[in-house]
Amino acid sequence: MPLKTRFIVNLRSGGAARLVGPVREFAQQRGADVVLTEHVRHASALAAEAIAEGFELVVAVGGDGTMNEVATALVGTQATLGLIPAGSGDGFGRHLGLHGPVQHALRILDHGRIQTIDTGVADGHAFFCAAGIGFEAEIAHRFNQSHRRGFFRYLLTSARAFRTWQPQEYTLAHGVRRETLRAFTLVVANASQYGNNARIAPRARMDDGKLDLCVVPPLTLWNIPPLAARLFAGNIDSAPSVVSQQRERFVIERAAPGFLHTDGELHEAGTRLEFTVRPASLRVMVRSAQAPG
Repeated sequence: MPLKTRFIVNLRSGGAARLVGPVREFAQQRGADVVLTEHVRHASALAAEAIAEGFELVVAVGGDGTMNEVATALVGTQATLGLIPAGSGDGFGRHLGLHGPVQHALRILDHGRIQTIDTGVADGHAFFCAAGIGFEAEIAHRFNQSHRRGFFRYLLTSARAFRTWQPQEYTLAHGVRRETLRAFTLVVANASQYGNNARIAPRARMDDGKLDLCVVPPLTLWNIPPLAARLFAGNIDSAPSVVSQQRERFVIERAAPGFLHTDGELHEAGTRLEFTVRPASLRVMVRSAQAPG
């Protein structure tokens, strides 16, 4: 790892606290720097400081939220993002093959290659994995209020919210053309999955200069099982009731302001939302075809 490196560890993220020991040992052996976040949005500030101090590789140790904070500061710079996934879902890390034991991610930092990927912007907020409105934004709202993390906590939160959630109408604007859809949830993705191998946008690539839209219809007792099966099988985009599109830009309108999430981070947003791609705007350390493990 010849690059000047800083590790940014978010102890509030999933299992990151358990990784501090191996990360510190790895960093010490290679003359790298390790810093810990102390409050919300601190990772972004630490990443910006790292760039100003000439660090060439900035490694986020945490989940998709931590990744989002660090990557936001790195977009458009010559610095490279590294990732030690330690979150509840790790959609970004799973898409790029970084997910797994900490030793796997550390080996990639030693033997990997730099890949330049696209990034997205949703209502002015950067995202790297997925951004969405509807049910998934409501889940992000509830999940972020919980002191407990993990996949099963996410499922429990989702089940409780599902009982009262009502589908909403959205309008997709394509120039002068307008298409109104009633949807359970709506996602614009840069990566193929949310996390935990739930592949909401199976065709998504991070280097094609496009974003992937997936609109899930209102759920019933009849369509929940097949849609859930398709979500984890990686073919939900082929379901007849699901709207799937690829574009460089999406404009979505809704009747009232509400929540928007970007990589699980929550924002309040208005009635008109614009999603755009920034092609080839972030350098990421990924596994090399010749790298071990």
